Amino acid sequence: MTAFIRVYNVSLELPTDVHKPGGKGYADLRASLSGSVRYQTTVLSGINFAVADGDRVGVMGLNGAGKTTLLRVLNGAFPPTAGVVRTEGTRQSLLNPMLGFSEYASVAENIFLRGTAMGLRYRQLKIAARDILEFAGLADRAEYPLYSLSSGQRMRLGFSISTAVQPDILLMDEWLSTGDASFVERAQKRLTDRFDGSRIAVIASHSTSLLRKTCNKAIVLDKGRMRFFGD
Repeated sequence: MTAFIRVYNVSLELPTDVHKPGGKGYADLRASLSGSVRYQTTVLSGINFAVADGDRVGVMGLNGAGKTTLLRVLNGAFPPTAGVVRTEGTRQSLLNPMLGFSEYASVAENIFLRGTAMGLRYRQLKIAARDILEFAGLADRAEYPLYSLSSGQRMRLGFSISTAVQPDILLMDEWLSTGDASFVERAQKRLTDRFDGSRIAVIASHSTSLLRKTCNKAIVLDKGRMRFFGD
């Protein structure tokens, strides 16, 4: 199998409040689908590019340029309003490692809740569950409710779930640089392994030096439009 990403004339409109500071994000997106939100803003317009097996693509642009939104389109979270996205290969995104958790479910149950939402199979998660708990340093808290964890522990759990399985296509929003000091070194190694092991990687970052070091292609976005794609 050869992995690829092909994006054909993709545009995306979202409810205004989804990307307005203080907006409710996914809640407003759900409302828009029900017809209760009518004001739409174009956040991506006329995006075209193709990524081949072996490519590492850096996505650059100022805040609000559409970098994270493009990654969400690529991972299927935001279906494009117009155009087509075609991919071959398993996809995994590191956009919000704590998205999809349930406060009153146990730590172990949240592995399956978030993992399933990410598209992982139950069998994969059952095999990986012990390693996820140990990597997150939460093996002794598997039956604790999520609400009993600190924000740092939640971050470790979310990261451990998100990186438990090697994907063909890895989508990343910035490189991990925060977290518990004792966890960061192991997390950086895990992230590097997943990045190197992917067939395709797409990373959005403000760090030009990082993208030059890790990527062979670049996308430059400006106000939702692609101004450059190439080597």
